[in-house]
Amino acid sequence: VFDIKTITAAGQKVGAYVGWDLAHAAGNIELKLNEWNVDFAAWCSYKYMNSGPGNVSGYFVHEKHHNDKGLSRFAGWYGHNKERRFLMESQFEPVQGANGWQISNLPVLSMAPYLASVEMFAEIGMQQIIKKRSLITSYLEFILHEIDKEVESAEFEIITPANQEERGCQLSVYLHGQGKELFQYLMENGVITDWREPNVIRLAPVPLYTSYEDMYNFGQILKNGICD
Repeated sequence: VFDIKTITAAGQKVGAYVGWDLAHAAGNIELKLNEWNVDFAAWCSYKYMNSGPGNVSGYFVHEKHHNDKGLSRFAGWYGHNKERRFLMESQFEPVQGANGWQISNLPVLSMAPYLASVEMFAEIGMQQIIKKRSLITSYLEFILHEIDKEVESAEFEIITPANQEERGCQLSVYLHGQGKELFQYLMENGVITDWREPNVIRLAPVPLYTSYEDMYNFGQILKNGICD
């Protein structure tokens, strides 16, 4: 996790617009984009936002840019003044706010699971989600360290920062030994992880639906996979 506020200020100090890719941040860490003076940001919704693979993205445009009609943009008909949208005029008149950057209408069926997820976030609250995220990720980290101590053939290291302030719920584990064979073993035993070359497994105990029991069971499966 980067210091978004400080980096944004540094970029703007030299005259740059500062935008952020929040694909792994949305629904995972606390974001205060308006307060941090971020110019713009974009993120996908299928990771921590639980909308499903390939679903719609989200974006943010700081309110200080809302009335700047001179900004370059992908101007689409759905970002045009709603009252004049179907008059087919030659000049683009953007809607106030981030909606002025919207290109077309939203796919209703795709938005249904996204809406259900956002409602859960609103009901639970980001602070509670972050609290469990910190606890369950720390528990996973503890399990990995215990396996590393107990199993002689365990050849891996956690390359994600240990500092809670510098990470979300994902732990990236570099495998020095078994590599992809261990990844396949986990998949065959019901553990869904993510493989990244050259030898990294990404583990993400998403707090909304992952339990501490899941973490314990994962540890047992991982230990068996290493020992086999």
